[in-house]
Amino acid sequence: MTATPTIPGRLAGKVALVTGAGRHRGLGEAICRRLAAEGAAVVVSDLGEPAPHMPADRIGTTAELDAIVQELRANGAQAVGTALDVRNESQVIAAVQRAVDAFGRLDIVVNNAGIGYLMEPLLELSLEKWRTVLDVNLTGAFLCTRHAAAQMIRQGQGGRIINIASVAGKSGSVHLAAYASSKHGLIGLTRSAALELGEHRITVNAICPNHVTTGLGALQNEYRAQQRGLTVEAYLAQMRERIPLGRVGLPEDTAKACVFLCSDEAAYVTGEAMNVSGGQEMH
Repeated sequence: MTATPTIPGRLAGKVALVTGAGRHRGLGEAICRRLAAEGAAVVVSDLGEPAPHMPADRIGTTAELDAIVQELRANGAQAVGTALDVRNESQVIAAVQRAVDAFGRLDIVVNNAGIGYLMEPLLELSLEKWRTVLDVNLTGAFLCTRHAAAQMIRQGQGGRIINIASVAGKSGSVHLAAYASSKHGLIGLTRSAALELGEHRITVNAICPNHVTTGLGALQNEYRAQQRGLTVEAYLAQMRERIPLGRVGLPEDTAKACVFLCSDEAAYVTGEAMNVSGGQEMH
């Protein structure tokens, strides 16, 4: 699948690091493709190896990460890959340096790494799982923001930080207490970082998609359908009825919004948490 830019070259000469981008059909992959199609060099990162509560079928493995990098290159993009556990500060520092070593600079960071598949009732949610979700979804974004911003400040030419939040960051979500809390916190981090980094011409914004049927999204569909005693098809039909534009989100919807926020067209936009939800969330 080749991404086709609507305005070629908006990000020519820019270098982007995207976390959680090592899975086919995922948001991260779609974001990398769209950034590359607009001219950016891309550092594709993901966990690479299984970890507690993160089995191999729910992370971007090293082999899949490498395949995505090769596909980007085959389509003419400049791309490299790096294993990155966003909870590990030394790995975050190394990922930022990987961008600088490979392409000479870092202009864009997309904090996309996240866990959305640990779905349990609040009274059954263990402290360990709570911490895992918060550590990846929120602390990981903090670490990447902190070290990427330091590099951008050294360069002296501004930058873009995009946090992939969720409509669950603006409302509650049943059996997703940790996830919703982390996404609420991510919007708070976005707004606070925007206040502090504005003087350096670094904008910080969040994107809040509604449900997107990625590989992980399919797991959520199965869980929610089972909760309601429905087939997945019936559950998705009910979901579509609640969305004014009549369909669930696609990875490309989030990717297009990301490109806009990374472009010069959004140079005066910061501290925002933009819904990309087909109208499902009205605030």
